[in-house]
Amino acid sequence: MPEDKWLNWSRQLMTIVQAGLTYSENPYDIERYHQLQQINAEILAAHSNGDLAKMQEVLTAEMGYATPKVDVRGVVFSPDDEILLVRERSDGKWTLPGGWADVNETPAECVAKEVREESGYEVSVQKLLAVWDKSKHRHPPSLFYTYKLFFRCEIIGGAPAESLETSGVAFFKEGDYPPLSQVRTTEDQLERLYVHYRQPDLPADFD
Repeated sequence: MPEDKWLNWSRQLMTIVQAGLTYSENPYDIERYHQLQQINAEILAAHSNGDLAKMQEVLTAEMGYATPKVDVRGVVFSPDDEILLVRERSDGKWTLPGGWADVNETPAECVAKEVREESGYEVSVQKLLAVWDKSKHRHPPSLFYTYKLFFRCEIIGGAPAESLETSGVAFFKEGDYPPLSQVRTTEDQLERLYVHYRQPDLPADFD
């Protein structure tokens, strides 16, 4: 689903400002970039009905050359062909276990850790199934440009357990999903991951 143009423009402004504040040495240019950052915060607050101070805080926290953020998700199937989902405490809805990738950890290490922390299961990471651009899928609009990495995992230990971030752990049959946390996981993605499950020799999806 195409995103609103204003959000894309705002991301572009954020990218320009971050690069400018990172590499500029002229104090007048730096002042102009700060002015652009303030204008961008006002745009975001006006179009999202958000708090201006919060938008300023979010934008000023982002430093250095802007690159896409990386989200990792673990894809675990049961012997009964059901897929593992966890319920997020933040919105009460369900998603594949996962989250932001962490520095000093490989993608596989990140996803194994996220699955363990959010579901209680220890897993072995088997295969990269997809690298998807979040903006090209049916997620709600987001300020941060994100790549989502989906990895096939197999359970090697542990037991279902809730966590600080999750309040439920369960397996669900194909097409019989609970209300999904759309900002994290969509039904279209789950359906495509089932295609990979049935055809394990498929190459990884991208974009």
